[in-house]
Amino acid sequence: MSVARGRLAVSGLALAAVVVAAACFSEHSALTAPTTPTTPTTNVGDIFFTSARNGSSNPAVDTVAVNGTVTWTWAAGADLPHSVQSTGSPSFTSSGILSGAGNTYQFTFTAPGTYQYDCAVHGQLMTGRIVVLAAAATTSP
Repeated sequence: MSVARGRLAVSGLALAAVVVAAACFSEHSALTAPTTPTTPTTNVGDIFFTSARNGSSNPAVDTVAVNGTVTWTWAAGADLPHSVQSTGSPSFTSSGILSGAGNTYQFTFTAPGTYQYDCAVHGQLMTGRIVVLAAAATTSP
């Protein structure tokens, strides 16, 4: 009989946890999506693209909200010529070929989608991807 009471007590605790969790997310709570960065930076170096935000490299992968601007910055020591060349569809306007540390290229993404890119000089040795998310809907009471 004590085993049955133990199981009943555990079941009761589990049910209480579910009720509390449901109350926390009731229809009266405002729901918002996680904040998506609007201005990530990707570093351009000698034979690499690297996300300054998350460290991913070749492919450098960054996420931005619609109307967010991505900046590619030629890193110190980046002596070779490089570009940011859109590949595939959807596409964006590619940069010219630039050489030297401190150069930058920016693009504002106005439509959701996954945008692939590489370097026109180095091709698949330097790759990246920008994931553009649509604005999240917000609900409130």
